[in-house]
Amino acid sequence: MHPNPAFRTAETAQNLAFARNRAFGVLAVNGAEAAPLISHVPFLLDDDGRTADLHLVRSNPIARLKAEVPAVIAIAGPDSYVSPDWYAVPDQVPTWNYVAVHLRGILQPLAADAMHDMLDRQSAFFENRLLPKTPWKTDKMTPAVLEKMMRQILPFRLRIDAVEGTWKLNQNKPDVRLRAADAVEAGGIGTGLGPLAQHMRDA
Repeated sequence: MHPNPAFRTAETAQNLAFARNRAFGVLAVNGAEAAPLISHVPFLLDDDGRTADLHLVRSNPIARLKAEVPAVIAIAGPDSYVSPDWYAVPDQVPTWNYVAVHLRGILQPLAADAMHDMLDRQSAFFENRLLPKTPWKTDKMTPAVLEKMMRQILPFRLRIDAVEGTWKLNQNKPDVRLRAADAVEAGGIGTGLGPLAQHMRDA
């Protein structure tokens, strides 16, 4: 997280709403000899923001850690390079604006029989956002095929102890922030330029 307090003023509810809607992040834990293990995972955040459910393929090194371990899920949002020329004032330097939320806590393996319910809940969360299509459900699969595939994935839950958010949107440059937002939207370098520009305008 960025140390500048100007970029860390978002309320916990705002950070959780962002994480819940994005529902995809980078899971990181310490492996053997403190070497980091990283996996890109979709997840489901509960209503209270206290737990995040996810699954890992059985062969994933993180899934082989049978005990509870400290972990973090880093969720990245829109981002862009910001040219100092866009401020139209002298003596500025380049920067990168972005939104990111970290969920920290303890990752625990769940019983294998929790996997089916988790898959149903997770697929429903995403499928219902694809309307007007008919949502995909596990009952569309041949039971024997589904059971075989389910044996390849394992359920986990992150018990969340801390929620950290950085919304770096040029809050420290109020006089020129809107000018930079227009330039980001028109031709920035990054992802989600339109949403990032709107966040900058709203900051």
